[in-house]
Amino acid sequence: MFSVIISSDSRYQVNKTVLLNTAVKSLESHGLKGQVEMEINIIGDRKMHDLNKKYRNLDYTTDILTFALEDPNPQNAHEMSRVGFIASPDHMLRLGLICISYPQAVVDALDDGKSVEEEIVFLVDHGINHLLGFHHG
Repeated sequence: MFSVIISSDSRYQVNKTVLLNTAVKSLESHGLKGQVEMEINIIGDRKMHDLNKKYRNLDYTTDILTFALEDPNPQNAHEMSRVGFIASPDHMLRLGLICISYPQAVVDALDDGKSVEEEIVFLVDHGINHLLGFHHG
């Protein structure tokens, strides 16, 4: 069972069903099964700038940040193997948090000739790759 918590500032219109389906499809494509929990937050540039400065010491906004709670080995993610973590007694794999800047997604979408929803879907999939330890561009 996948538990995907999606929160968004009321100023930003996102289709939570589309984001949920994207997350589930992405998790399934990596072979994950069992109990998996993650969170997606759609936030503004000021908050994203603050997070980027606090956690990466970069004094500007960005389109996406991920915060992994557990560190699965990418080669064995479907087996829920962990590197440096003790498996939780409830057998829940807690992947972590994806923060997406809605204003930056709008800019990226315009640059790429996509809809904002398509850009956010891309960023959710990209963020899940990061949470699973795949850090390609």
